[in-house]
Amino acid sequence: MSLVKTLAKVAIGVAVAKGASSMMKGASGRSASGGAGGLEDLLGGLTGAKTGGSGRAKSASAGGGIEDLLGSLLGGSAGAGAGAGLQGGLGGLLDQLGGAQAGGLQDMIGGGTGGTAGGSNTGGLLEGLAAALGGKPATNNADFGSVLNSQFDQTPQEEIEPSAAQEAAAGIMLAAMIQAAKSDGKLDDAERTKIIDRLGDDVSREEADFVQAQLQAPVDIEGLVRQTPRGMEAQTYAMSVLGIDLDSRSEAEYLHRLAQGYGMNAATVNSIHEKMGVPSLYE
Repeated sequence: MSLVKTLAKVAIGVAVAKGASSMMKGASGRSASGGAGGLEDLLGGLTGAKTGGSGRAKSASAGGGIEDLLGSLLGGSAGAGAGAGLQGGLGGLLDQLGGAQAGGLQDMIGGGTGGTAGGSNTGGLLEGLAAALGGKPATNNADFGSVLNSQFDQTPQEEIEPSAAQEAAAGIMLAAMIQAAKSDGKLDDAERTKIIDRLGDDVSREEADFVQAQLQAPVDIEGLVRQTPRGMEAQTYAMSVLGIDLDSRSEAEYLHRLAQGYGMNAATVNSIHEKMGVPSLYE
């Protein structure tokens, strides 16, 4: 498979388990396109409607329930009938938020320095994935968002093979989302099993072991900040929001500490929340 595909699969599983209700409650927020709504409006617009295009896209009402609906939303294939939604899907949002500076991801692949806080070694987070990363092309002609959107089963797009750097970025975002989902201490064994089961049979041993390792690892905000390449702070923060229900003080404090670690101000943080249709962190 690929880490980008793994990210797409786990994003749906984690959103269903931890993040979906927060996004659905954020109906007063605004989407990436500036329209009022949030996930509640998006799901309402998707119910009973088919996703646009052809190929791998499915009817939003046919089997899979909320998981198919979330897959259509996150993959950017909600179509015109979805109302005020996250235009461009999750990948479109991440592309709006920027990407790693040149060299940061390549350094990470090679186990060099490229982290935000003092350029600490980033090899630890992706340890054991060298073979998987090395088997990917050095470059491709697609941005990360397009590659990610193409990996959702519900999208009509053909899958785009990710580059090694895009795989590394997916690994960082995957670790961030899983860690955030554990920040309230309520990710139980049943939820962990559901996340693992979502990977299916086509996941590689290295990818499955990586997800398992992140599920079992302790919450370590400082470690994540150190190992996030420069320029990926906003994207990684957004993936963290996706993994959080934002209905407890511990979750709000987690996001606050993460934002501080990344040097993000209140306006930037609230803007990301607004784009995702979730409640603002700061007044």
